[in-house]
Amino acid sequence: MQIWDPIRRKNVALTPEESVRQWFISEILHKNMGVPLHMMASETALTFGQKKYRADIVVYDRTAKPLAIIECKRPEQNIDAEVLEQALRYHNATNVRFLFLSNGHSIFAFERREEEFCLLQELPNYERMLSA
Repeated sequence: MQIWDPIRRKNVALTPEESVRQWFISEILHKNMGVPLHMMASETALTFGQKKYRADIVVYDRTAKPLAIIECKRPEQNIDAEVLEQALRYHNATNVRFLFLSNGHSIFAFERREEEFCLLQELPNYERMLSA
């Protein structure tokens, strides 16, 4: 089975993680948070030193600078410290201001303030993210 990815503009294999990624792109980022589709990329290659990573979703600001990293997990996987550490490694490669973690059931949103990430009580919209 396949699902349409509006960012990559092609059908991709419908895995449990991919279903969470597509839900997050369409329902959360685009519809709820107002992020334009053209300001997102999925399955983005990142490099930090000699290490290579692949971020599930990257949201960009209006100057094409990475603004947020979204790490998606399959629905049965818990969002725990290990998932946060993974997202923080992606932050090291991009220096983003926002991190989002989701398994389709739970969403955790973090904003970098000073030198640490703080858990947000609600999802910021795109304009708020741009002005942060």
